[in-house]
Amino acid sequence: MATFAVRDGRLVDPDGKPFLSLALNHVDETNLKFPYNRDIWRERYGSRERWIADGAVADLRNWSFNTLGWTQEYVAGGWGEALDWFGDPIDLKHSIPWSATELRGAGIPYVAQVPVQEIEDWNGYPAFRPMDPAHGGDDFAVWCDYLARSIAAEHADSPDLLGYFLVDIPAWLPHASGADFAELRGLDPAQREKQLYDVASRYYETIVTAIRRYDPDHLILGDRFNGNKGIPEPVLRAMEPFVDVLSVQYFTEPTEESRTQLRADLARWREQCGGKPVIVADAGNWTPTELNPHREGLPDHAARGVDYGAALDAVLDEPWFAGWHWCGYVENTGGRGWGLKDPWDEPYHDLTDAITEHNRRALAQHGKD
Repeated sequence: MATFAVRDGRLVDPDGKPFLSLALNHVDETNLKFPYNRDIWRERYGSRERWIADGAVADLRNWSFNTLGWTQEYVAGGWGEALDWFGDPIDLKHSIPWSATELRGAGIPYVAQVPVQEIEDWNGYPAFRPMDPAHGGDDFAVWCDYLARSIAAEHADSPDLLGYFLVDIPAWLPHASGADFAELRGLDPAQREKQLYDVASRYYETIVTAIRRYDPDHLILGDRFNGNKGIPEPVLRAMEPFVDVLSVQYFTEPTEESRTQLRADLARWREQCGGKPVIVADAGNWTPTELNPHREGLPDHAARGVDYGAALDAVLDEPWFAGWHWCGYVENTGGRGWGLKDPWDEPYHDLTDAITEHNRRALAQHGKD
């Protein structure tokens, strides 16, 4: 079966043509089921199946996105606050992901998520479970096999699956809570860096071996690294033999300096993991809105559209650039203040019109390379 693949350092589609993944993340219908907007949900959709077809997928196509990104949405934990993984951890909770049947039935390329460890930077109660049998990690391989046969086996024959993401912004750097893998606790920085390679190697080898047991063909997109916090080089070196694509979340400031830094950081990390294609796995911007007036950022939605294009252009010409995944879809009352639609299911047209043109231009330019 032909699948998405990496060829000569570039991402290609099942027909072997260059593919630039333009995706929308956090696509969840419960943002339209609050007391203040559920009447709109009932009148326009009335069922999840209709919302997927007439709402989510139709919007992606209308705005020239070609991939359904990570579907889970922030639903509780630090509610009403901005997300902040640099200070005290916020115990974020996320919605239930789309089922394999829903993803496969959408009729658009999509990604699947494999939650290997509960070690996310946003997780206020991380669980750094042991992976080394010497430290009590005898069950890690069993757990990975379960994940693979429950997730990868459901997608193995799908022509639309782009690949598998692993953990969302994993805390390979010390977690804000102080939690860490048992093998790394108490080590000085130099010792930790040396040991980190072994821990990460075991992590990637175990989960990827399990996925390949049930799905030998689709791409491993790796962890969605926290680029704004940084990525340790030992982890990038450890993932090289096992992961096909470098995936990095990166939120830029609306300045040329910040966008230049984005390009430089991605290029450096790419070299450290063996020259893999790079997907910007989460990017976004925001402005004060009726529902989130406290949100500081760009002056209006038109400025958001300009910034979208400028940030995309910072990496568009790079031969290793493989994807741009946007955060998020429908605005809610929590930290997700950067939606493309307002809470009443209406697009922010000054933003979506600009995004549509930027996406069309990017796809046209990428197809000529």
